[in-house]
Amino acid sequence: MNIGIIGSGAWGTAIACVAADNGHNVVMWARESEVVQEINSAHTNERFLKGAQLATLIRATSSMADVGECDVAITATPTQNVRSVLHDLDLNGKIIVNLAKGIEVGTHCRVSEIAAQTLGSGVRYVVLSGPSHAEEVIQRMPTTVVCASTDAESAHVVQEMLSIPSFRVYTSSDVAGVEIGGALKNIIAIAAGIVDGIGLGDNTKAALISRGLAEIARLAIVLGADPKTLYGLAGLGDLFVTCSSRHSRNRSVGERIGRGETLQQITASMSAVAEGVTTTTAALELASSAGVELPITQKVYDILFKSEDPRKAIYDLMTRQARTEN
Repeated sequence: MNIGIIGSGAWGTAIACVAADNGHNVVMWARESEVVQEINSAHTNERFLKGAQLATLIRATSSMADVGECDVAITATPTQNVRSVLHDLDLNGKIIVNLAKGIEVGTHCRVSEIAAQTLGSGVRYVVLSGPSHAEEVIQRMPTTVVCASTDAESAHVVQEMLSIPSFRVYTSSDVAGVEIGGALKNIIAIAAGIVDGIGLGDNTKAALISRGLAEIARLAIVLGADPKTLYGLAGLGDLFVTCSSRHSRNRSVGERIGRGETLQQITASMSAVAEGVTTTTAALELASSAGVELPITQKVYDILFKSEDPRKAIYDLMTRQARTEN
């Protein structure tokens, strides 16, 4: 197949490698001309994914039209950019695969909803998610993910397209569960990084991950998700790896916050986007409209945007009114 990837960041590059390993031709759209040149001449992408050696089946382009001519289009841009990117595409009923994990600020839309609004309700939409750091995927470390779509045929096409011995793809029909799991785990990962940054221990982090999963599940279920999805790859699996890995950008943001840096200092030093930062605001607004309480997300928001002391935030969470576990 001919596969187009919109975005040349770490995850888009890793998925390009998976597709090429499976024998597909890949064209990657990049905004930066120097990245296009490096991919085409040196077959590397040192700016966004150091150490990746790209197959000759992968080429880069600065023309979005090249992506539109492919059999499948994969969006590998941050959630807040997806709407503008899709406006520039004419997919003519082709499958679109989303790699972003977030909620749009202002509209509170998940990416599936953005795609339906911009491309029409008949869009063949698939979301790919799960515990999968790009740095390990390019080393062919065993990785499992899930692709979800309301169209079983489209999910099966993507499963076959990206399945190789080191990259196992499961299918699901629960788009809402996979999208909410992927979006909110980034917020909990920021909180996990804060716990690391201020030097708290395993007990604290285990409590955070457990209660964070309950928080994610509450919102997802209200939005129509299958509870089982949140205990699978796109829920517990992705939450665990993002909260614990040195590769996690969101956890790293939280750790630096916990050590005393400001959000402005951190974001100014990063070349990639930590989606949990913007998703925090959107998730709180979405949860409010759905009548769902997200206490950990609220405290992450207060720390990031209201300069609340992290230790005070944890104290407030620990001294909330006692209740039964659910």
